Amino acid sequence: MKQRNKENKSEFEERVIHVNRNSKVVKGGRRFSFSALVVVGDRNGRVGYALGKANEVADAIRKATEQARRRAVHVTMKGQTLPHEVLSKSDGATVFMRPASEGTGVIAGAGMRAVLELSGIRDVLAKSMGSTNALNIVRATVLGLQQLTSREEILEERGMAVSSN
Repeated sequence: MKQRNKENKSEFEERVIHVNRNSKVVKGGRRFSFSALVVVGDRNGRVGYALGKANEVADAIRKATEQARRRAVHVTMKGQTLPHEVLSKSDGATVFMRPASEGTGVIAGAGMRAVLELSGIRDVLAKSMGSTNALNIVRATVLGLQQLTSREEILEERGMAVSSN
């Protein structure tokens, strides 16, 4: 079991997107708690995100990382970019992603950039509109990546033969 955990940790790269501090006023003063938004990915088509909450920053990050690893989803790619354009929404955040030619790089905002880079996508043009809430932007980006389908999957769904062009 321990060996498996070590392999799992090395497989994913993690990035802390946002740390938030909350305070609760009590009789003796203020009590602080923290929440951390973490994105993990293997740069090979798998990415996940989670929000961890705890009384210490390190514990919040650890909790979020563990959750994100468990929730990792597969991303369909065409080479090093997206197979097609996608528009996705989560609460007030709207995210638009478009495939880009090789060598373009990841042109995206902070939260989106982390998700796209850790999923293994290297060439993409992306824009986030509406809400600037990091969690909503990350959530919308992952939902958009889950909507992606390859040419082969679409042809198979339509019952058509896949030709090798």
